[in-house]
Amino acid sequence: MSETTCQADKWVEGKDLLTRKAFVRLALGGVGLCYAAALGYPVYRYLGSPAEKAAAMAAITEVTLKDAEKLPLGSVLMFKFGPHPSMLIHHQDGSWVAFDAVCTHLGCTVQYQPERNVIHCACHGGEYDARTGKNISGPPPRPLRGYAVKPVSGGIAVSRA
Repeated sequence: MSETTCQADKWVEGKDLLTRKAFVRLALGGVGLCYAAALGYPVYRYLGSPAEKAAAMAAITEVTLKDAEKLPLGSVLMFKFGPHPSMLIHHQDGSWVAFDAVCTHLGCTVQYQPERNVIHCACHGGEYDARTGKNISGPPPRPLRGYAVKPVSGGIAVSRA
């Protein structure tokens, strides 16, 4: 009788039933696969992001900032040049300059300080010259990337130098 009971548990219309042990193995394998995918996806995005950013940056060569010519003297306009935050500075003498607003030390966003006429990074105290983008103090190893600026009808055009 015990043989008949075991066979009845294992066979239904000629097909194997999934045993508890096999079900647990299958479930744990599925959970493990999902866990590996959840860990792997951020790593994939991290490793793939420099290539994506380079492609996005290569696609954009110029940005026109509408009504930027109305910017008061001694002020700054923050804008996006592709994926990067950037800044357009209107100096007291009427000249225009544009730079990446990303510190070359650790990638923090920098701010223009008009009273001192410097671009300052609050993360580690780095400073850049507001006219040239050259690093003048602190830990930044390189100057800020500069852009060419030209007035156009209805705004200011900023393009790669």
